[in-house]
Amino acid sequence: MKLSVNAAGPRTIVLGSTGCMYVANTTYYTTPWVVPWMHTQLGSSGSAALGTAAGLKVLMKKGKMKAEPINVIAFCGDGGGADMGLGAISATLTHKEYNSLILLYDNESYANTDIQLSGSTPYGAHTTFSPPGTAKRIMHTRWKKNTAGMLAAGHPECRYVATVCASYAVEMMNRVRKALSIGGPTFIHSLDPCPKGWDYDPMLSHELGELAIETGIFPLYEVEDGVVKYYGKTKAIVDGRKRKPVREYLLKQGRFAHFTEEDLAYFQAKVDEMWERWEIPGVVSFRKSPEVTPPA
Repeated sequence: MKLSVNAAGPRTIVLGSTGCMYVANTTYYTTPWVVPWMHTQLGSSGSAALGTAAGLKVLMKKGKMKAEPINVIAFCGDGGGADMGLGAISATLTHKEYNSLILLYDNESYANTDIQLSGSTPYGAHTTFSPPGTAKRIMHTRWKKNTAGMLAAGHPECRYVATVCASYAVEMMNRVRKALSIGGPTFIHSLDPCPKGWDYDPMLSHELGELAIETGIFPLYEVEDGVVKYYGKTKAIVDGRKRKPVREYLLKQGRFAHFTEEDLAYFQAKVDEMWERWEIPGVVSFRKSPEVTPPA
């Protein structure tokens, strides 16, 4: 969030829906923000962004405030964005006359309420809603929701959708600047490692962000005016660099400690499928052959 607002500059309004960063930013009835900040409900980041952008436009049109570019950024977690707030975000992306950025910070669980699984939780991960047991080792058998690809494919008039990771801070800030300057509603999906929810030493946060990209699990790309462009280490993978094995990423996290070799092989096969069978590798999941069969 700090990187995003640094990229946006002082003429910015921040909207924070209920989630991890809402709690972290509102201790003792105050906030650390140096720009205007407003709390909004868990599933309403899209609505708040649209309403704020529309309100600013009306006030400027009526001469009640100076006509100038003012950035509107609505932050949401994966629970509030990829799950509960998805409809509101979708609606906002159809209103091309209002400028705003919705930034989803994805730690792959409802971490604010003690690590319940979300639509962004990876296959097989240990959460409080999917604990591995002796009778059933893998409780969570769904593949992670492809939020950025879904929103890009489903909103052809949205001019900009991107994925980012703060392990590549400059690249992230550049995408935020582009999203805020291109015009109209935009969306960015940020992968954010979480020491508590992922069960690892906090010093590994930067490395895990890098490994998510280098293994191909979380591709970095932008869709600008309907054109897909890979960047960073994802572009290197597209250009032929070999992806690192997913086990290098998974086994550094306690939430995958129960994985067997069969589980690791299935996860690897699903990531391979993203790159080898998807019509737009790592972005849109249409394919011409059946998916991999999960282990029994």
